Amino acid sequence: MSKGVIKKVAGPLVIAEGMRDANMFDVVRVSSRRLIGEIIEIHGDQASIQVYEETSGLGPGEPVESTGVPMSVELGPGLIGSIYDGIQRPLDKIMEKTGGNLLTRGVEVPSLDREKKWAFAPQAAVGAQVTGGDIIGTVQETEVVVQKIMVPPNLKGTLTKISAGEYTVEEQIAEITDENGQVHSLTLMQRWPVRRGRPYKNKLSPAMPLVTGQRVIDTLFPIAKGGVAAVPGPFGSGKTVVQHQLAKWADADIVVYIGCGERGNEMTDVLNEFPELKDPKTGKSLMERTVLIANTSDMPVAAREASIYTGISIAEYFRDMGYSVALMADSTSRWAEALREMSGRLEEMPGEEGYPAYLGSRLAQFYERAGRVISLGTEGREGALSVIGAVSPPGGDISEPVSQATLRIVKVFWGLDADLAYKRHFPAINWLTSYSLYVDTLEPWFNEHVDPQWTALRARLMRLLQEESELNEIVQLVGMDALSAPDRLKLEAARSIREDFLHQNAFHETDTYTSLNKQQMMMKLILAYFDQSVEALDKGADIEGLVALPVREAIGRFKYTEEDKLEGAYSEIIDTLKKEIAEELSRKEDL
Repeated sequence: MSKGVIKKVAGPLVIAEGMRDANMFDVVRVSSRRLIGEIIEIHGDQASIQVYEETSGLGPGEPVESTGVPMSVELGPGLIGSIYDGIQRPLDKIMEKTGGNLLTRGVEVPSLDREKKWAFAPQAAVGAQVTGGDIIGTVQETEVVVQKIMVPPNLKGTLTKISAGEYTVEEQIAEITDENGQVHSLTLMQRWPVRRGRPYKNKLSPAMPLVTGQRVIDTLFPIAKGGVAAVPGPFGSGKTVVQHQLAKWADADIVVYIGCGERGNEMTDVLNEFPELKDPKTGKSLMERTVLIANTSDMPVAAREASIYTGISIAEYFRDMGYSVALMADSTSRWAEALREMSGRLEEMPGEEGYPAYLGSRLAQFYERAGRVISLGTEGREGALSVIGAVSPPGGDISEPVSQATLRIVKVFWGLDADLAYKRHFPAINWLTSYSLYVDTLEPWFNEHVDPQWTALRARLMRLLQEESELNEIVQLVGMDALSAPDRLKLEAARSIREDFLHQNAFHETDTYTSLNKQQMMMKLILAYFDQSVEALDKGADIEGLVALPVREAIGRFKYTEEDKLEGAYSEIIDTLKKEIAEELSRKEDL
């Protein structure tokens, strides 16, 4: 264990000397207050340490002690429903210990509760040959989540002892004897270094969608299970609400939400809202399958840098159990700002806009940990980790380095638009600038599981929206009267797509979530109106009459129809549409 003394303090950066025996990324305790830090650079016997707590009052000559282990997370029962800071300290336990709402420096609280006993049910028998990733037993962590206790990744041998019962996370539950005859004791908990991705057998291609219930996402710009997406947008355009919606409704077993450098009141909303929310799948509280990491903008900057690694290591642990995990990082821009601040204090050569030259590679390392994988172990479980990162470019300018570096890595871009947000069109995802590179790979799944025409319907919707954009330019130049009747009809159909299909109310009981079946029905209704109106125009119907058909209001209200009444409502609207168009044609003939 290396011991040294402080030589220099510059904000969250502390330079210590006498640290020749320390290693890169070792966790250290700084000063007699025992502040937590991590070594990020070594020159000779001098170590540069980023301190995850407030450094005011520190001075040269104070002791620094290396723990000899890298920054690690504790993985085991007790994670679900917890609220941690950026370095996995439970905020509720810190509050109990300090008696105040603010983080106190140097407070030491274990990440997982050491007192609580968990009922362990073995699944493997004595004498079994086990390897890294094998499940030896389970713990019912919440009513919704069963935590599978796995053999650590780098261990294999014979199970020589295992017993059911009530255990704390530190008590021995089993013993494994490896091929060298060495005995390894297993507990319910294991530690994992946060900067290293957890190993897996192999990565699968992203061939299934992560269904979110958000129409603009599922239909136009889908994300695959195990995929990566970015949500860039200016202040007030609804990034956080989009991420909340995905956390609530995405088809994932476990949700890890990282509030990285966000405003305190936004995190407060999350902390207050999530326990109250009913999980649509189980009817229980959403917190029963959620882990929250709250690292607000007033917390020390260096802890932001650690928070996304802490979050993704926890997410990988649940992925290894065979769960589908969705990770929300809100926002990676604040994380990049922390990188920039630390890089500046280390006097590194700045890159574009002062960000470090390694910004792109660090972002890639983070996003590359997503994926749909076959886990380690003889069972070959399939798990998925989908990562959705919000980006907050200053002034909404996505040409800045963090947005550009992110777009080079991710395959889905949901571009939030300030103009749409000002028009109260939410989610404010711009359908002309957004894209998803998963559309082609997910096409067979949608056509097989939802509707054989899904891809054709989606393509027609996109074409109408693009044609609307082109026609709007003509309208602005010469006015609506210059358009032909078929072009007017295209504008009306596109308006219906925008207002009835893409506009979705996150706070409405029914509209907040739309199943894929309902989404394809909504597409068919809008396109049925368009197709039948085009036919009627060819037979001489009046464009004004077709635009003003009363059935259009029923098509618009279909999104508020409950899931169990869809078939009846759909048939009724189609019948009404045919009747009203026939009436419009007969009126024309009478004239």
